[in-house]
Amino acid sequence: MDLLKLIALDGGDMDVVSAHLQDALVKASEIRWRPGEHRVVVALDRFDWEAANGESPQYRRRRAALRFERVLSCKCRNCDAAGKNVVLNLLAISFSENNSPGGVVTLTFSGGEALRLEVECLELELTDLGPAWVTEACPAHPLDVQILDTRQQG
Repeated sequence: MDLLKLIALDGGDMDVVSAHLQDALVKASEIRWRPGEHRVVVALDRFDWEAANGESPQYRRRRAALRFERVLSCKCRNCDAAGKNVVLNLLAISFSENNSPGGVVTLTFSGGEALRLEVECLELELTDLGPAWVTEACPAHPLDVQILDTRQQG
C-alpha cells in the first residue's frame, strides 16, 4: 500500500486527517513544540484503518509524523511533565475557527489529556514515514461494542 500524505487547510480537511489518526499512539516525549519556528511536530504510530476495513482485513500500524505550522501557542491539559514516556491514545483532532482564518486545534486523548494549539491559520501535514507492522487487534470503543452487540442480536 502507498504511504499516506495528507494536508489540511480547513475544517473538512481536518476531519479526514482526524479519521486517519483515530487511535494513533503518541509518546508524550515525541510531541515537539518549536516556538521559534511556530511549529508543533508529533511523531506517532497510527492504526491503518484503510487496511482494517479492506476486503481482507489486516490490523497494522504505521509510523507517521504530524506537523502543524503557524502555531502561536501550545498548551496541554492533564499532562504530567514527569511522564514523558507515557503513551497517549489519540481519539480525535478538531479545529474551531475563532478569528478567521485563525482558531484553535485540539488533540483529544483517551485519558482526558488534550493538546490545544492556537493557530494563525490551519496548516498541517500528516505523512507516513515507513513500512507498516502487524498488530494483534483492532481498536474498539464502548460505542463500537454496543453497535456490534445490537447487530449480532438482530
